[in-house]
Amino acid sequence: MRSPYSNIPLTLQQILREVFGYDQFRGPQQAIVEHMVAGRDALVLMPTGGGKSLCYQIPAIARQQAGHGVTIVVSPLIALMHDQVGALHEAGVSAAFLNSTLSGEEAYQIEQRMLRGDITLLYAAPERLTTPRFLALLDTLFSQGKLSMFAIDEAHCVSQWGHDFRPDYRALTVLHERFPGVPRMALTATADALTRDDILERLQLEGARAFVSSFDRPNIRYTIVEKRDSTQQLLRFIEREHEGEAGVVYCQSRRKVEDMAQTLVDAGINALPYHAGLDHALRQKHQNRFLREDGIVMVATIAFGMGIDKPDVRFVAHLDMPKNIEGYYQETGRAGRDGLPAEAWMGYGLQDVVNQRRMIDESPAGEEFKQIMRGKLDALLGLAEAIDCRRVRLLGYFGEASQPCGNCDNCLHPPAVWDGTDAARKLLSTIYRIQQMSGVSFGAGHVMDIVRGKTTEKTTQYGHEALSTFGVGSTFSELQLRGVLRQLIAIGAVRVDGQAFNTLQLTEQSRAVLRGEVAVQLRDSVVGKEHKPKRSARMGAIVKAPIALDSEALLRYSALKAWRAEVAQQHNLPAYVIFHDATLAAIAQRAPRSLDDLQGISGIGAKKLEAYAHEVLRVITLG
Repeated sequence: MRSPYSNIPLTLQQILREVFGYDQFRGPQQAIVEHMVAGRDALVLMPTGGGKSLCYQIPAIARQQAGHGVTIVVSPLIALMHDQVGALHEAGVSAAFLNSTLSGEEAYQIEQRMLRGDITLLYAAPERLTTPRFLALLDTLFSQGKLSMFAIDEAHCVSQWGHDFRPDYRALTVLHERFPGVPRMALTATADALTRDDILERLQLEGARAFVSSFDRPNIRYTIVEKRDSTQQLLRFIEREHEGEAGVVYCQSRRKVEDMAQTLVDAGINALPYHAGLDHALRQKHQNRFLREDGIVMVATIAFGMGIDKPDVRFVAHLDMPKNIEGYYQETGRAGRDGLPAEAWMGYGLQDVVNQRRMIDESPAGEEFKQIMRGKLDALLGLAEAIDCRRVRLLGYFGEASQPCGNCDNCLHPPAVWDGTDAARKLLSTIYRIQQMSGVSFGAGHVMDIVRGKTTEKTTQYGHEALSTFGVGSTFSELQLRGVLRQLIAIGAVRVDGQAFNTLQLTEQSRAVLRGEVAVQLRDSVVGKEHKPKRSARMGAIVKAPIALDSEALLRYSALKAWRAEVAQQHNLPAYVIFHDATLAAIAQRAPRSLDDLQGISGIGAKKLEAYAHEVLRVITLG
């Protein structure tokens, strides 16, 4: 890679400035880049939006101009490969991908370009990387000293403890064994200590230097509410806070995805469904629209999202609890990649806890694995039930100490707290007495009816009104008792038998609660209300521009966005690949009249300046 203005190879700082258009590295980027250029191995943990891609793209350029050849990037998603390669082309970098969207002839031509040394970065899926044909190509490059580096993106996929385990990643150990001395970099945005250790072991990166950035995403506001009418709760959240803005809504089932997408459309919200059961072409169409159009809400299962690089997603909502904090963090991290205010909203309830516990208990996995998964679920439930700062809890899970953020729902509206120990003991006593009397177990609804003294057809049919615990908890609301049950299930004091109609059963841990040895502290479901957040001036400005602009600058910004949309459509790329919103806003604010005026604006590298400067100046003049 050489400067458009010089035949002299670029320094790292020049690559950053002239190719990517940035004046300085962020956080640990420079240390990582220098480490990889020197030919060493690394594990990079950096939050979504933290600039992971530059950590291998800049070393790839530097090492190729030093004669080391091509960098291979392992990427799990076709859409991500396409967009990243498109973005590199826009920056003037020679890049390509090999995936199933290419014809045999197209793939062959790319392979030949790679062998000739015409490609700086080649993206490939893990399953392709380990085929005999591809390995033979890499053997040829290796024998010629033209295999520069391996960058393994979304590296948490290699770990069975991670939230998105993919067996194909396990086969990547071949890289270390077959190509010794070729530096490798594993990158992920989400991994607790157990997953990190697994990544290092599975990829044989025990000697790699670990670069662990802060997991904090201070621009994201975390809000977690107890489900009451989740559909209406979600509609209120979107209409009050994010009308006309891009967002993602996660649901657990395909049916729920389709129903919720239609509900949002009926409410006048521009929404699309996405799940693995849809036709591939329709899924791709919906994903492309989400990436390329403004203000679309994608309603999806977790099949959607890994590697989604859209910077202006203003909210991520969960209508069902994920399996663990890693999954929650990864999914919420898709909001606010541009660093501007965004929100992570989640509704949760007793049925979520029951369903997740049942899936763990019924899985064919070994008991050790199940125990770890239960612990991860308990941590997520602890986050949901927390009465203190959400961010402190979230970062603490990843081993990072922090102070209350002042921006999550608990910090902004501290919840009322009550001691649920007495209610917990009454629920456990009722479960015990039902079993004693009837010889069978019952579900949560029936147990709560007995505790509250509610006469129903079932309580009469089974004679449960005669139980000594009938009505002992009449002062507790159903919402309060559901909260208590969630805690009891989470700490293992109650087991849900999924093979017996989700009935409740006591465990060894029940005794400690019955004896009063374990206290149950809970958020007050009655006192706690959903608060309508006060929209700050900064948040209100997001819809218009990422920075404060006067009326004339806003007109220029609007004109630049319209121009960018046309260019992106012509290039079949998301608009942000051409220029980020922040770059357009900076242009609009500066109101440049010459090429010199455009120099130094963040996000405008030499190739983009050459390609678009005259058009940008034309738009500014007309605007």
